[in-house]
Order: sequence, then C-alpha cells, then structure tokens
Amino acid sequence: MKLETIATDIAVIGGGLAGVCAAVAAARLGHAVALVQNRPVLGGNASSEVRVWVSGASATGTHRYARETGIMGEMFVENQYRNPDGNPYYWDMVVLETVLAEPNIQLFLNTDVHEVEAEGPEDDRRIVAATGWMMGSERKIRFESPVFVDCTGDGLIGFLAGAGYRIGREAQAEFGESWAPDVADDITLGSTMLFYTKDVGHPVKYVPPSFAKDIAKTTIPERRIIKTGESGCYYWWIEWGGELDTVHENERIRDELWAAIYGIWDYIKNSGRFEADTLTLEWVGSVPGKREYRRFVGDYMLTQHDILRQEPFDDRVAFGGWSIDLHPPKGMYAEASGSKHMYSDGIYHIPYRSLYSANVSNMLMAGRNISASHVAFGTTRVMATCAIMGEAAGTAASLCAGKGVTPRAVYRDHMEELQQTLLRQDAALIGIANRDPLDLARRAEASASSALEAIAVEQPDESIRLTSDVALLFPVDPAIGRLELLADVAAGTVLEVELWDTGREENYIPHRLIVRDAVAVEPGERQWVPVSLPWRPAEPRNAFVIVRSNDAVSLWLSHLPLNGALSFVRGKKPIVDPKLEEKQPSQPIVEWSMRKTVRKPFCFRLADKTSAYGADRAVDGYARPYGGPHMWVSEPMGGREEWLELQWPEAVALSEVELVWNDDVNEYLINLHYIRTPFDIMPELAADYRVEAWVDGHWKVLHRETDNRKRKKTHRFDPVVAGRLRIVVERTNGCPRAELAEVRAYS
Repeated sequence: MKLETIATDIAVIGGGLAGVCAAVAAARLGHAVALVQNRPVLGGNASSEVRVWVSGASATGTHRYARETGIMGEMFVENQYRNPDGNPYYWDMVVLETVLAEPNIQLFLNTDVHEVEAEGPEDDRRIVAATGWMMGSERKIRFESPVFVDCTGDGLIGFLAGAGYRIGREAQAEFGESWAPDVADDITLGSTMLFYTKDVGHPVKYVPPSFAKDIAKTTIPERRIIKTGESGCYYWWIEWGGELDTVHENERIRDELWAAIYGIWDYIKNSGRFEADTLTLEWVGSVPGKREYRRFVGDYMLTQHDILRQEPFDDRVAFGGWSIDLHPPKGMYAEASGSKHMYSDGIYHIPYRSLYSANVSNMLMAGRNISASHVAFGTTRVMATCAIMGEAAGTAASLCAGKGVTPRAVYRDHMEELQQTLLRQDAALIGIANRDPLDLARRAEASASSALEAIAVEQPDESIRLTSDVALLFPVDPAIGRLELLADVAAGTVLEVELWDTGREENYIPHRLIVRDAVAVEPGERQWVPVSLPWRPAEPRNAFVIVRSNDAVSLWLSHLPLNGALSFVRGKKPIVDPKLEEKQPSQPIVEWSMRKTVRKPFCFRLADKTSAYGADRAVDGYARPYGGPHMWVSEPMGGREEWLELQWPEAVALSEVELVWNDDVNEYLINLHYIRTPFDIMPELAADYRVEAWVDGHWKVLHRETDNRKRKKTHRFDPVVAGRLRIVVERTNGCPRAELAEVRAYS
C-alpha cells in the first residue's frame, strides 16, 4: 500500500464550519494548509448530508447587532445572494468555493484520520503527524505539520494524541453552575436526524417499513409538535442517544432515529389526524447530527457564569449569543420539554485560552470540542459560533507557524497581535478597537460630503396599539433633550415614557432608569407628541426609551429603517423551567423582542443634532455597533454622489485600502429554508464606488468597483504618494444613504 506524506505549515482536521474557517483564515495569512474532512462534502452538520440550520449569536433574531462577520459572515451574505430559497446543495457550493478560492489550501475530502503520532510526557505532548485513509481512492496519507487544529467535533485527534478531555456533565459543586446536576455523570446531548417532505399534487400512499416506531405508544404525540407542511429543523427534537456513548454507539443511535422518523411519517400519513394525502418524503438523513462528545481541557474552561455575566476576557477572540440550550437525557422520548433556554443580557465573549489544549503543546481546537463546561457548551456548540472560533484558531495557528511558537506562547507573548489580526480580517471582537500601528487611516483627519445630523423617522406605514409596553433605541451623541413620537390618540390620556441606559455597550436592553416623563395628550390622529427626556451621558451611548402601555394610544411604525434605531415590543416574561425558577435570572433580551419590528422603527424625531454618524466614526477603531452605530452615514443621497475623505498633515505612501461597508449585522440570516429576506443583497451595502487619491492637483482614480455585494473589500494598487484619499459612493444597493463602517489605509 502506498503511503503518501503531505507536509504543510498547518493541518486542520475536520471540515465542518469551524474547520473551514480555520483553514481559510490560516491560508489567507500566507500559510500552507491541509484541510482534511472525512465526508464527501464540507460543512459538517450544516451540509446537505445533515441539513441543520446554521445558528449563531443572533439566536434566531433574539440578540441585536449580533450576526457574525469575518469568514462566516462572508458565507452568510453570499448564500443570501446565491441561495435565497435555502437549497442545501447550493449552500454546499458556497462553503466549497470559499475553500477552493484559497490556493494555499490542499483539500482532502473522504479522508478519515484515525492514527495520530504524538511524543512527550503526558503533561507536555506534541503531535508529530496524523494519518488518514481516503475512501474510494485507496490512498493512505500522512499529514505532517508543526501545528494541528482539531475541528473534528468528536475530538478524535486530540484524544489519540493524549489531550485531556471531559465527557458528560460536571457536578454543580465543581463550578457552582445552577444548571449543572448535583452529581456528575456521563450524559450528553443526543444526536438528531432530519427529514424533508414534498407536496407532489396527487395522492401518495405510504407503507411504513417493519422497523418503524409506533409513536402512538410513546410520549411523542403528546409532548412534541407535529405538523404537516413542516420538515427539516422544525423537527430538531427528533433526538436520541444522550444516555449512550454518542460515538461508539453511533450506529444504534442512527437506527433508532430512522425508526422514529419513519414512525412519525406513518403517524402523519396514516393516523387520519393530518391532511397529508399528497405529501411524500423527499429526503431522510442518514448521518446522525451529533451535538456533544469530548470537550478538551484548555488553559481556561468557560462556564455558565462567564456566559451569563458576559465576562469581558482580555484574551477574547470570538463571541456567542445562543442561549444555554440543554436537552433532557431521554431526548424525544422525554416527558419534559425538548429543550430549556437561558440567555445572557447580550452577546458573551469567548477567550483564546479555551481554544488550545492544556497538555498538547501544538494543538488548537475549535467547534463543539472547546474547553467549556457542559452547561457553557450548551451555547458555544452552535455552528456559526463554532465557525468564528475556527477563524480565531486558524489565525492563531498562523502566528504559531510563522513565529515558531506554541499556542500558549501566542497567549503569553502575542495576544494583542492575534486580536488585531482578527480585527483586520473583519472578525468581530466586540469592544476591542483597531490599534494597528500600520493603519495610516488612524492618523488621518476624516471629513465627508455630508453626515446625518438629524435622527428622525417620519414616514408612517403601520400603526401599533399600545396594548403592551413598547420601546425604541437610538444613539445619544452627545445629548438628548426632547423626543417626539408620532401617535394616534383615541381619548384624552397621559402617556408615560421612560429613558433607560443599556448598561454594557454590547447590550440592547433597559438597564438603569435615567429620566421619565408623563405627557397629557388630547384625541387626534398622527400627532407629534413631545416628550422631555434630558440626558447627556459621559460618553456616547444608546438610549432605550420605553413607552408604557396605554389602550388609548397607537404609535406609528415606518418601513424605512434607520441605522442605529431599533424598535421593541414587550412580551411575557419567559419561564425557562418552573422547577428552577428561583435559580434563574430574568431574561430581558427575550422579554423585549424585536422580531415583529425588524427594519420597522417607530416614527420619532429628536430635537438635538447628533454626531453619531460623523465621518470620524469610520476611523474610530470599531467596525460594528458598540454603544452606538460606529459608522459614517451620509444625508440621503437623492441622486448625488457622497464621499468620505482622509487627509494627512503630510503626504503618505499608499498602496492598499480596506473598506468595511455596513451590511446591517442586525439582519438575521440563515443558510437553509427557515427565512427569506425581501432582498438578496443588503440594501445598505455600497454598490458602485471609487477610491481616489489627490495627486498632482487632481483626483486620481485608484480603483473603481461596480455591483458590489460584499461587506469587506480590499483594494491594492500601484503605490501613490498623496496627502488626501477619498471613497466616493455613486450608488447603494437600495439604502438612501451611504454607510461606511471602517476604512483602513496601508503602505
């Protein structure tokens, strides 16, 4: 048998979204990467083989301004354009093309790595090589690299190398986690398989196989939601195996899941309780989508407290926002609800120390196998969060390879370089600013053709009666005095309004009451109601303005969004688990929902001018909202060009400009068929624009872009020496204003 050897700077084992982003990040930084995947397609649980929706920090629209950027964000936005109907095979191609676009990546599909050579004592191991078998090609391949990234999900590479790991649930006493069991055990979250249905327009019979489960004899019909016309991840609750070894008993788990799926379909088709005559099964999964197995021990183990406190780690390299989402051990057969959820008040942070092994010196990990307790894992496990951890791990691996150091040494000696490198890639490190000493834009003075100075949403499109509290959020920079609301008033009443701050800059909930006003209003339609809310915060912040319920009043919503302005409707206080009600904090992020008012701000206007959208915001170090919009926004273009200019005290050499356009990270995107936006390209993105330099007394075009649909654009050109640079927006993809989140300039 022929044994091939592949030697690269970095070996990434596992081609799910974590592995893809790790490999792409390292390759873009100039390193040779082997990406090894044991399936015929990339994407892991997101692929057409398993078809799980890619969820992340947005948490299906629960968290604000939380969509991932960086490599995962690129794939989200590209899939929105190419694949608005959520075809699983088109999504496969988006992921595959992202990898194939990188010449530094050698891709090995259908290659199952099952041998690892490691050396050194138990507390200081080092991986030398990993060997795999390429199915269908009869190739045995040995992968040699100074740095390995385990993105296998199950943690096979680290396990074979002797890395410390855990399986199951820690006892409550170990970390003081209220959601942990009293006694540690080996229970994990189970695995899931899904199915798709299709209406063929004529009667279709269904004869169940002999192994189909009679679900009428189980608790499933009583405890789980079964509907015709829904398939895919609507049946996420088809889960089993949490009380078994989800790896070594994978085949048994698959057989049970098949029996359940065909039994559920028998129940839908033949029980007489559903209108399903013309429905047929279009697709049934054959690969169990695993949720949990090994979790490696790193230099830090993330816990429930870190999630709920939103611990602002100095070494943060990624963020999450999915709830702590834990399922009952018996899965679909449990009498309890299929899941319970606990959200933090905003996004939480993930430390770099959770992404490398404590005892295997040259191994990083990303995905569901990171260093986290079982409870914390309940949120970090979702795929978009795994993906951005992958980008962080791949970026760290590139520093290890380039400097000849270990992952731990990167934490000790090169942490700021890692974070700044991630920021330059448009990976989101919430609350960390660009401090790149090579970025010439940081030293320039920014100006613009115009900047939005009046915060106002004045076009009424839809009224909403105040049967419950509602709220609006907007930036305060530097101060607010009077707010006006557009209202219909059925009878004379008093309208109560409160202004709250949001606490942390990454949060979008009421935190502390600042001022309140009670306004007497007379009957009348579409009247502007003035409210006095004086506030001058010490630094720019968001205001969370609550309008208390009042049956006599309706407020107007607009269908013209304004960046930085959000609307909320207050719902019922969520109860996670009645048995744990005393132990669980409130969940205002769920209580104050924006799902019904996305891109529909309340009609309001502020009397005071704002600096929140000035030209300087494009060079203030932040490329996404954080206590304010952090971007330049022009006045409505009205057919005009709008420009942002950088000017230096003396001429500088320029050869590269990096632009981050606003793609509204508040817009929730997903890879498959769950939702569809009314647009295939984010309207806020600039479509046509020019990059120009002032050379020899005139503006010289360095680059012209047309039909842009991407957030991050890097433009390289022949070096020029100039004291002025400007970005001229000719046309957007539908937004009436030009909106630029960040500009960088390099020699």
